[in-house]
Formats: sequence, structure tokens, C-alpha cells
Amino acid sequence: MLVLGGRSEIGLAVAERLVGRGARTVVLAARRSHELDDEEAALRKAGAEHVDRVEFDADDLGSHRSILDDVVARHGPLDVVVTSFGILGDQRRAERDAAHAVAVVHTDYTAHVSILTHLATLLRAQGHGRLIVFSSVAGVRVRRANYVYGSAKAGLDGFASGLADALAGSGVRLLLVRPGFVVGRMTEGMSPAPLSSTPEQVADATVRALARGRGEVWVPAVLRPVFAGMRLMPRRMWRRLPR
Repeated sequence: MLVLGGRSEIGLAVAERLVGRGARTVVLAARRSHELDDEEAALRKAGAEHVDRVEFDADDLGSHRSILDDVVARHGPLDVVVTSFGILGDQRRAERDAAHAVAVVHTDYTAHVSILTHLATLLRAQGHGRLIVFSSVAGVRVRRANYVYGSAKAGLDGFASGLADALAGSGVRLLLVRPGFVVGRMTEGMSPAPLSSTPEQVADATVRALARGRGEVWVPAVLRPVFAGMRLMPRRMWRRLPR
């Protein structure tokens, strides 16, 4: 399996669980890949026989296909690919700094469009493979409090949903994961929102959904009906929500 975003807490937790279910080779792709000692140790402790590291800068779109080709050349066909890279950004800064707003959208949306398109082409040629894409409830209905990040996730959610449909019948499956607030490094210092999860809880739900052949999963599951109702909330009320 390949984890794009090799130091992501959620991506690593998913990889550990899949190793526990029989995966033996894991490739961790991230910037500063030489610093992934702890992540490699955790995977080996979980039972991985082979852990490789690949230098991966999601924002360098031109490098995406060559990185994937190199991984396949070294390790053979891909079974599971997790796209778990991304940045939260600073909403206040993004509202006055256009470059920062664009940087958030570039990493959280544009880079995903690029790598997922290359992956879809590669996996179609294989005739099999599974993609795990992490969206967010922040993209289900974008809120004023984090509209830059939320808009990127909304774009990713739509792209991944359409890609899943395009892959139907190809032997390739895409699992779209929509977590709520996740308590971890990315949200350190922030007050947890209602119905928060941990990376481990998100990983557990993701691996269960993958095993069942699901196309999407909300974490926690109660967020699905909650957001069905939130879509109907009047705009004047919606814009006052803190997060």
C-alpha cells in the first residue's frame, strides 16, 4: 500500500490496521522522508515486512506521475492508496492574504486532482486497486468560519465522488471518507467541536468501510443525518456557526 502524506496521523493509523489485516509492504510518501523514523517503526511494530520511504511534495504537480511510476517499478502493482496529505491553513490570514488562500486550495484540492487523476489512470491499467480519499464535513456545507479550507474540501468531495462513478466497472474502487473534527496535530490548540473523533477512530471506520466495499463513510456516522438537517438551516443562522 502507498500512503501519500506519510506522516499523517490518520494515514498512518489506516496503514497500521491494514498491516494487521495482511498488508506486508507499505510505502510512505512525504516531504523530508528521511525524518519518518517513528512512522516506519510503528508500521514494523504492527507487522509490516517492508517499509519504504519516498520523497513526495504534493504541491509539485509535475513530479506526481514519475513518483508513482517509481513506486510501481520498485514494488509492483498498487493495492491500496491513501491520500492523506493536506493543510488546514489560517483562515484569518487567508481572508487578507490571497497567496495563502491559494496555497491552501492548491494543496487541499488542486494537488489531489492531479495525483488522483494519475492514480486512476495507473490503477485502471492494472485492472484493480483501491483508493481512500479523505474529504471532510467542512466541505458538505461551507461555513464562514473556515470557508477557504471548506471550499477546498467541497471541491475535493465533488471531484472524488465523480471519479468514483467514472471508475465503476473498471476493477478500481474509491472510498470517500468524511470525518468531522479530528483531534490531532492539525487541530492542536483548537477547542474540539461536537462529535469529534480521534485519528484512531477515523482509521477504524475507514478500514471497516473498505472491507465492506463501501463507497463512502462518515465519521462518526451520526454526522450524516446531522448534516442532512444542516443543509436546510437558514443562511442567516448558518453564517453564525463558530466552526
